[in-house]
Amino acid sequence: MHPVIQLPDEYWVFDYTRGIDPDFQCPFAYQIGRYDEVRPGMYTQELFEGKRELHVGIDIGAPVGEPVFAFSDGVVHSMGTNSEDGSYGPTIITKHSLDGRDIWALHGHLSVESLEMVKVGQSVSEGHLLATIGDEGVNGGWPPHLHFQLSWEEPDDNDMPGVVAVSEREWALERFPDPRLVLGPIY
Repeated sequence: MHPVIQLPDEYWVFDYTRGIDPDFQCPFAYQIGRYDEVRPGMYTQELFEGKRELHVGIDIGAPVGEPVFAFSDGVVHSMGTNSEDGSYGPTIITKHSLDGRDIWALHGHLSVESLEMVKVGQSVSEGHLLATIGDEGVNGGWPPHLHFQLSWEEPDDNDMPGVVAVSEREWALERFPDPRLVLGPIY
């Protein structure tokens, strides 16, 4: 499978289980935020209702404008802007087949220009340039990164809950499998 972002040999893997350290300056231009990680105090926006802390995607921190690729052949399922404070901003969801089963991939925190790079219903091949990373002004207010998430169930719209309540963990991990299933052992 093709990498969704071409990572360099060295990058940082965050551990947000202890909360955010506002004074920390990451020494790497590329970073990973882990799947199935409880992140206390990170999601304070109204969108998260003050109770959603379990991250069910993988974050790949990268510079603004970094290319985002399709991990395998598929089709563009949906696209648009999730504009709530703390949400994904420009988002593209693709549909793929994995071991004979349909799976959907959300690519969030993209640039506005990304929404002009593909069209709903368009076929994409493995390695197809889908999008680029957006900046804080368009991506929901987050440092530049890709939120990459898989779902075994077709999304109703151009969104998936990337963070859920800890009490929903079992349900969420069943529906939203570990993205390393297609990304490989990135941490």
